[in-house]
Formats: sequence, C-alpha cells, structure tokens
Amino acid sequence: MAAAHNLEMEEDVNLNRDREMKEMLEEEKMREDRAGKDPFRLKKVHRIVSKWMLPEPVRRTYLERANCLPPPVFIISISIAELAVFIYYAVWKPQKQWITLDSGILESPFIYRPEKREEAWRFISYMLVHAGVQHVLGNLVMQLVLGIPLEMVHKGLRVGLVYLAGVIAGSLASSIFDPLKSLVGASGGVYALMGGYFMNVLVNFREMIPAFGIIRLLIIVLIIVSDMGFALYRRFFVPANGSPVSFAAHIAGGFAGMSIGYTVFSCFDKALLKDPRFWIAIAAYLACVLFAVFFNIFLFPAN
Repeated sequence: MAAAHNLEMEEDVNLNRDREMKEMLEEEKMREDRAGKDPFRLKKVHRIVSKWMLPEPVRRTYLERANCLPPPVFIISISIAELAVFIYYAVWKPQKQWITLDSGILESPFIYRPEKREEAWRFISYMLVHAGVQHVLGNLVMQLVLGIPLEMVHKGLRVGLVYLAGVIAGSLASSIFDPLKSLVGASGGVYALMGGYFMNVLVNFREMIPAFGIIRLLIIVLIIVSDMGFALYRRFFVPANGSPVSFAAHIAGGFAGMSIGYTVFSCFDKALLKDPRFWIAIAAYLACVLFAVFFNIFLFPAN
C-alpha cells in the first residue's frame, strides 16, 4: 500500500512539473510572438538606413548590433530648440511677415553680430535663430532627414561633434570673409553633415550601390544649389528695408564636414581616436580656429 501511494505521489509531482513546464514554454512563445513583430519592423528600418548610410563591407556589422539605444536625441533636440526660437520671434515679436524676421531677430541675444563678437556664445547660439520660414524649414528638413539616419548609425556623440564643428567653423569663417555682416541659421551644422555624408558616398561610391550613389549625389547637389540660392539672395538682393545676412557659414560648414565629418562617418567599425586621419583633421581644424580667434582679436576691420 505504501509503495503504491508513493508511486501515485511521484506521478502527480511529474504531471505538475510537466504542466508548469508547458505553461512556461507557452508564455515564452507568446512573448516572442508579440516581440517578433516589432524587431522585424526595426530590422527593416535598419536595413534601409544601412543601404543609405554605409558602404557594403560594414553593413553586416551594423545590422548585427543595430539598435535605437540611445535614440537620435541630439538632432531631434537641436531641431526642437531651433523651431521653438523661431516660433518665439515669429509669434511673440511684432512681424510684418514671416518670410524675413529682420525686425525681430536683429536684437536677439543669440544672433551673431560683428559689433558684439566679444560675447563669445554668439559664435554658437546663432544657429538657433533663422531669417524666415524658408530658412528654418529648409534647415530643419535637411538636418532631420539626414541627421536622424546618421545618428542611428554613428550615435549622437559623433554626429554632435560634426554638427557643432560646422556651426563654429561657419561663424568664424563669416567673421573673417564677411566681417561686417550678421549671421543667423543652422546652415553651418547642416552643411557639415551633408559634407561628411557627401564625401563618404563619393569615396565609397561603388560599394554604396552605384544607382543609389548617383541619386544621393544628385539630391545633395540639388539641396545645396537651392539653399545657396536663398542664402545669396539674403546676402546680395535683400530688400532696402532689410538687413543682409552672411552666407560664409554654408561654405565653411561644408569644408568642416568634408574633413572632420568624413573621417568620423568613415570610422563606423573602427576606434575613432586610433585613426590618424581624425587627428590630422582635428589639427587642421584647430589651426583654422586659432587663426580666426587671432584675427578677431587683433585684425578685425572694426578694430
């Protein structure tokens, strides 16, 4: 009797254990099914991003470790800040029109003005202020469309480095080559992103699918031509009651992107600090910055 009772208890224990194991497996399978749909969509997005942002040899590496952590917060945060400042000057300041915001922005503490260049923050904060609707929308669209995929691949620290390098290069170049004109807009940072991406596509043209490469180069050229046209208009054909704004930041930002941006964006699967090209680009950039600082202190025309 005792042996039979023990046998029944063992069978009950085994049945309970099997039932619990089966329930755990079913729960795990349900979790995988629920989670499987989202990763599939994310993988599809990452595949598209890799085709547009990376040459063939490093796409597999990107896809193996691709994730959205951290998310592209740098570009999104900068864009929100620029849009908020634009809305402030367009809505809360009296304006005759939104096409040009001269009367609202000229007294802004953010705008770069040559007579106030001793306020050093203006060499960076000018990126928050824009000259009108076309100006702010053009920059926001370009930096979001290009900046978010770049930040997904290279992360915010590297993209932020390139963007701010373009912003600083833009204001310093404007202070040298167009020294008596004010400066607004994030074009220096946007052109740095485009310059770095342009060089990466150009150098790795065959590995980034030639058809895509041609389309990408044509899109970049079209954007640059249209944006530079607006910048030249703002500089040389501004209405009599308006104020001309320098366009040197576009060119300087582009050069910063083609040097620092290219080395940063081409080092996806490498340690950036171990790449000699990065230090050469940084050294050249710092040399230009030091010269611009010297110029502003001792050789500025207003002095």
